[in-house]
Amino acid sequence: MQIVVVDSSQVVLRVIGSLLEARGHTVHEFTESDEALEFLSSAPEVRVLITSLEVRPMNGLELCWAVRLLAEDRRPLHIITMSSANSVHNLAEALDSGADDFIEKPPRAEELHARLRAAERLTKLQEELIRLAETDGLTGLLNRRAFRERTDSVIAKIAHGRTPSLIVVDIDHFKKINDVHGHDIGDQAICAVADLFQEVGIVGRLGGEEFGILLPERDLESAVFHAEGLRVRVRALRVACGDGTIGLTCSFGVTTWAAGDTIPAFLKRADVAVYAAKAAGRNRVMVETRPDSLALSKTRFGSDQHR
Repeated sequence: MQIVVVDSSQVVLRVIGSLLEARGHTVHEFTESDEALEFLSSAPEVRVLITSLEVRPMNGLELCWAVRLLAEDRRPLHIITMSSANSVHNLAEALDSGADDFIEKPPRAEELHARLRAAERLTKLQEELIRLAETDGLTGLLNRRAFRERTDSVIAKIAHGRTPSLIVVDIDHFKKINDVHGHDIGDQAICAVADLFQEVGIVGRLGGEEFGILLPERDLESAVFHAEGLRVRVRALRVACGDGTIGLTCSFGVTTWAAGDTIPAFLKRADVAVYAAKAAGRNRVMVETRPDSLALSKTRFGSDQHR
């Protein structure tokens, strides 16, 4: 596991670090609590924080609070506090401040490793629960809520001058596929399309036969080019059905982030473009760029129509 250890003493850090490294753990050592917090903020792979209560500039309890806020952002992270003053009061304060465990300093090797084995079991369970909460059960893509949350996060961190783009995709005539061939074939069609979309960007199943693809580093022209490539690839798909196969097409709506934009408006524009693509005959890419989404752009791309 990746483990962060915080203590004001280099000697204590070396003792604990040696114990952990001997068991194959990767250890990151800090004497300053603010530096440890900064590292944890940018290192989501860390699974355990071991911190002394006697650290500066934030004390161990304050560090626990700050790190617990990171862990609440759908991140498995186990916090172990330690103190040379092993008292019920210290234990209660640590647990109330967001710690998961408390250990005496310096820790005994056998006890430390036992507590880390417990931490590993718990963080693996948390990882699985997070995966289940975020994943669409049929396709393995992000579900609608997770896609929206990931979009919020990406947009919040986007560098100035960058223009992320969004593609919303809807499988054409999907109800007919279910009605004529059955829901099992419909599920196969959804999975076949989903498999094509996982190569670039952040991809989610928004519901039914609808998908979202967020392209953080692509402007509108690049996003349209990507959507058109996907449209052609979907058109070439064949889904096994009885003794034969069935073909598929999708309608694509594309938009890009605008100054003063909001996430709901961003998603709405892509939806409006998809509906327009459907109305125009399906199996095509259409673009919506107006922030108010009141009037649809007439821009239309590739449509070897499949009626």
